[in-house]
Amino acid sequence: MLSRGAAGGRALLGAAGRPPARSLRASPQARSAMPSWVIDRYGRNEVLRFTRDMMFPIIHFPNEVIIKVHAASLNPIDLSMRSGYGATALNMKRDPLKLKSAETEFPLTLGRDVSGVIMECGLSVSYFKPGDEVWAAIPPWKQGTLSEFVVASGNEVSFKPKRLSHTEAASLPYVGLTAWSAVNQVGGLNQSNCSGKRVLILGASGGVGTFAVQLVKAWGAHVTAVCSHDASTLMKKLGADDVIDYKSGNLEQQLKTLPLFDFILDNVGGSTEKWALDLLKKWSGATYVTLVTPFLINMDKLGVADGMLQTGVTVGSKTVKHLFKGVHYRWAFFMPSGPSLDEIAELVDSGKIQPVIDQVFSFSEVPKAFLKLEGGHARGKTVIDVISKK
Repeated sequence: MLSRGAAGGRALLGAAGRPPARSLRASPQARSAMPSWVIDRYGRNEVLRFTRDMMFPIIHFPNEVIIKVHAASLNPIDLSMRSGYGATALNMKRDPLKLKSAETEFPLTLGRDVSGVIMECGLSVSYFKPGDEVWAAIPPWKQGTLSEFVVASGNEVSFKPKRLSHTEAASLPYVGLTAWSAVNQVGGLNQSNCSGKRVLILGASGGVGTFAVQLVKAWGAHVTAVCSHDASTLMKKLGADDVIDYKSGNLEQQLKTLPLFDFILDNVGGSTEKWALDLLKKWSGATYVTLVTPFLINMDKLGVADGMLQTGVTVGSKTVKHLFKGVHYRWAFFMPSGPSLDEIAELVDSGKIQPVIDQVFSFSEVPKAFLKLEGGHARGKTVIDVISKK
């Protein structure tokens, strides 16, 4: 199989080594509209609107592909984006030179996860071809996956795990890449150095938490999962060695009775940050990584420049403060990555990671799916069967 880089390079050459004639790639049968769930303003669930007239995605860059969406899923970021969270930063990413008028994000399609089939490839894409079954997590500054079709960069896409259906596969990319970013890219854990390490996961029963438990367990870690009592059976099934019910007493005191940890992943934030770092082994390279950061909130409140400055000051001061105490303090974010999804797909196909799905909704039931997610306490992902006829 061609590597992503080699494939991209070879695709630029046609017969006799000449570059192929360039032309705009349109959609199959030159369609101009498609069914989608969109919002035209920020707000609560009433802003969701179904339309059959959403503009069909077009390949603008040679490394892009069009995917026919078979299934998508919802994440907490979809609830936040529906309400306008992060709009300042995301609009800057969408239009960094401010070439367009204000509020150009509307109509905006939410949904980050996709599992589906490649329909069209840009001129530099030969790693994939039409008909390939793929999965991806689309960055939040792009149009989302609650549509019949979506466009993505080829380096954001990976072949779908063979052992999963589209519905199962759609539950994993966004949470998987978020956990991968926190544990591997930021936390530095991997298959070769994780064996025997003590890992604490706060908020373990959510989408990122259930994935992280399985990931570090697959790499040989001893895993302590913090969740509510009704999720303890699930945590044990996913491989957690110790399960702590945060409702059964003072969580800080319960955790202090255990041996110190090498790594902490915090999906909760808030007051936990005040005491969780004291649970790490000092002067051993132990690391605390939180996914709850003020980056987008700062930019929404203070604007781009002041928001970035405030964020930099905050993370810098906390990093230095805890470094003097002998531990590492880090923030992590979702990062789209087809190569990382390749590695995750191998873990899935080897049986080391499984999807955790709470409920599946049809495409016509997207508002109900948002209400389900908004209600909280889900044990797994909320998935949308986009090609369902219900």
